[in-house]
Amino acid sequence: MIVCVCNNISEGKIHQAVNAGMTTMSELRKELGIGTSCGKCHTCAKHVLRECLSNSNQTRNSVQTLVFRANAMIA
Repeated sequence: MIVCVCNNISEGKIHQAVNAGMTTMSELRKELGIGTSCGKCHTCAKHVLRECLSNSNQTRNSVQTLVFRANAMIA
C-alpha cells in the first residue's frame, strides 16, 4: 500500500527502513521524505511505523527467548 503519494513511499519501504534501524518519524521524514510535501500521510505513516516497531520488538523478544532456552538446555 502506498502511504505517501507525494513521494511514492510504500508501507514496504517503511518496513525496510525500520529493519535498517529507523525508529522515529523524524528519521523517516529525513531519509524517505515522508510528510514533507502535503503532510496528509503523517498519521498513516506513524501508524505503520508503530506497527513495524511493535512487530520487530515481538520478533526480537521471541528470538531472545529461543536463544535463552537453547543455552539453558545445553548447560
